[in-house]
Amino acid sequence: TDVTEFNIRGERVYLSPILDLYNGEIISYEIADRPQIKTVMQMLQKAFKQLTSKDRPILHSDQG
Repeated sequence: TDVTEFNIRGERVYLSPILDLYNGEIISYEIADRPQIKTVMQMLQKAFKQLTSKDRPILHSDQG
Protein backbone atom coordinates (compact mmCIF):
# COMPACT_ATOMS: atom_id res chain seq x y z
CA THR A 1 0.00 0.00 0.00
CA ASP A 2 1.11 3.52 -0.73
CA VAL A 3 -0.26 6.93 -1.74
CA THR A 4 0.88 7.95 -5.21
CA GLU A 5 0.46 11.35 -6.86
CA PHE A 6 -0.49 11.57 -10.53
CA ASN A 7 -0.85 14.62 -12.74
CA ILE A 8 -3.91 14.25 -14.97
CA ARG A 9 -4.68 17.17 -17.29
CA GLY A 10 -2.85 19.55 -14.98
CA GLU A 11 -4.68 18.37 -11.86
CA ARG A 12 -3.11 16.43 -9.01
CA VAL A 13 -4.82 13.15 -8.21
CA TYR A 14 -3.84 10.79 -5.38
CA LEU A 15 -4.25 7.02 -5.55
CA SER A 16 -4.18 4.85 -2.44
CA PRO A 17 -4.30 1.12 -3.36
CA ILE A 18 -3.71 -2.23 -1.70
CA LEU A 19 -2.00 -4.69 -4.04
CA ASP A 20 -1.90 -8.42 -3.35
CA LEU A 21 1.77 -9.32 -3.89
CA TYR A 22 0.86 -13.00 -4.33
CA ASN A 23 -1.23 -12.59 -7.48
CA GLY A 24 -0.96 -8.88 -8.38
CA GLU A 25 -4.67 -8.25 -7.73
CA ILE A 26 -5.76 -4.81 -6.54
CA ILE A 27 -7.71 -5.54 -3.36
CA SER A 28 -8.94 -2.04 -2.64
CA TYR A 29 -8.26 1.55 -3.68
CA GLU A 30 -9.37 5.15 -3.20
CA ILE A 31 -8.77 8.18 -5.41
CA ALA A 32 -8.75 11.72 -4.01
CA ASP A 33 -7.85 15.28 -4.97
CA ARG A 34 -5.46 15.68 -2.04
CA PRO A 35 -3.50 13.32 0.21
CA GLN A 36 -5.27 12.85 3.52
CA ILE A 37 -5.73 10.16 6.14
CA LYS A 38 -9.46 9.89 5.32
CA THR A 39 -8.59 8.46 1.89
CA VAL A 40 -6.32 5.81 3.39
CA MET A 41 -8.87 4.87 6.06
CA GLN A 42 -11.62 4.40 3.45
CA MET A 43 -9.31 2.22 1.37
CA LEU A 44 -8.50 0.07 4.41
CA GLN A 45 -12.16 -0.27 5.40
CA LYS A 46 -13.02 -1.55 1.92
CA ALA A 47 -10.18 -4.07 2.10
CA PHE A 48 -11.14 -5.32 5.58
CA LYS A 49 -14.70 -6.01 4.41
CA GLN A 50 -13.31 -8.57 1.97
CA LEU A 51 -11.54 -10.61 4.65
CA THR A 52 -12.90 -13.86 5.98
CA SER A 53 -12.29 -15.26 9.47
CA LYS A 54 -9.64 -17.60 7.99
CA ASP A 55 -7.62 -14.81 6.35
CA ARG A 56 -4.34 -13.76 7.95
CA PRO A 57 -3.21 -10.70 5.97
CA ILE A 58 0.11 -8.92 6.30
CA LEU A 59 0.01 -5.24 5.37
CA HIS A 60 3.15 -3.38 4.31
CA SER A 61 3.01 0.38 3.79
CA ASP A 62 5.83 2.18 2.01
CA GLN A 63 5.45 5.36 4.13
CA GLY A 64 7.73 6.88 1.57
